[in-house]
Amino acid sequence: MEGAIKEHLDAERIRELFNLQGPLYESRGGSFDGDINAPIARLRDEQGPVVEGIFGPLVGYDGPGFFQGLPEPDRRHFCALDYGTCDEVVRDADHYGSSPGKDQLPEGLGDNILYMDGERHHRYRALVQPSFVPKRAQWWIDNWIQATVDALMDNLLARDEHRADLNLDLFAAIPLLTICGSMSVSVPEALDIRHAVTSDGLGMGTFFDIVGPIIERRREDPADDLVTVLCQAELKNEDGSVDALSNAEILGFMFLLLAAGSGTTWKQMGVTATALLTHPEWLARVRDDRTLLRAAIEESVRWAPTDPMFSRFVLADTTLGGVDIPEGAVMHMVFSAANRDPSRWDDPDTFDPGRPLKSHMGFGGGHHVCLGMHVARAEIATVTSAYLDRLPGLRLDPDAPPPKITGVYERGPDAVPVVWDA
Repeated sequence: MEGAIKEHLDAERIRELFNLQGPLYESRGGSFDGDINAPIARLRDEQGPVVEGIFGPLVGYDGPGFFQGLPEPDRRHFCALDYGTCDEVVRDADHYGSSPGKDQLPEGLGDNILYMDGERHHRYRALVQPSFVPKRAQWWIDNWIQATVDALMDNLLARDEHRADLNLDLFAAIPLLTICGSMSVSVPEALDIRHAVTSDGLGMGTFFDIVGPIIERRREDPADDLVTVLCQAELKNEDGSVDALSNAEILGFMFLLLAAGSGTTWKQMGVTATALLTHPEWLARVRDDRTLLRAAIEESVRWAPTDPMFSRFVLADTTLGGVDIPEGAVMHMVFSAANRDPSRWDDPDTFDPGRPLKSHMGFGGGHHVCLGMHVARAEIATVTSAYLDRLPGLRLDPDAPPPKITGVYERGPDAVPVVWDA
């Protein structure tokens, strides 16, 4: 792992592929540096828990939007702005669905569990869920996460200077190389896949060209990896018959895991680091007592989730939060607003790992709660412990602008510039 990373991990390409201000994130509002929390809180106070409109324009962003539930220009759009209402939407499968219809999705995404509902979603998710339960986190750490983190930390410490942007020099590549490692994808191919899955559906051909042959190899030559798990999985149909997953179905799983795994967790690593570095008392406490790390991670996800919004399609006329919602509309669940609902958390805008642990919506909720959330937690915990252990005197770089969390539909710090002692 270490040799492959040193030889093939192109630093300039990492900057290109993970630059929140760059063209790859333009359709996610990556360049937007305004505050999303205050305007949403005002709307909730003035109009209630449900308002008509699209999240971006409601917080002052009028640029392009390509995300789950967007752009959908011919539908009416609504936003749910508190914890209870968002929770109601994610649990109400009778009125809210994840897909506008299989024939309206980009080619290949119809077999993606992100867009499945009901019994079909349950059966497909059950195939891969056992690889992502908490007790399997150590499998991920031992096979891929720890080696990736160690190799990237070694690269960082091999440099002459004692300063870095943790966002791009450390965090960006970890989830990508972890999930690609679990699929036996090489480092150069992983970077090609990263470009493919962030091209608004335009890079599916590249993704299929790289991953398709791996599936065929694993059918003939199983290994201790996620592709083999999927190749050997048996799908139980409603009539009791059993089928193996097709290549297209496996590709759908893998596309979701790569798009989600390489696109969110690295930003949450940056959020966690930003929160700790801007609250040095908590940085010191976590460094001295690692039992506090779990609470610090959960609080960072509550405080600033990297996906502040997710959407459902309205399947039947309904009323939500006192507002009539027509069939065919899109309901955007503003998880960032749910996570700062003052009726659920005291002083919700403050980063405070000492607050009582409560369930939040940083990983979504309901039947579509994030499949990889326990792997994400393991990655964040592993890298946080690594830089606390190996970068003595770690602190924000006084000669660089302080980190700022930016973006609309995907959010994270623009940079995490740090220095440490020799």
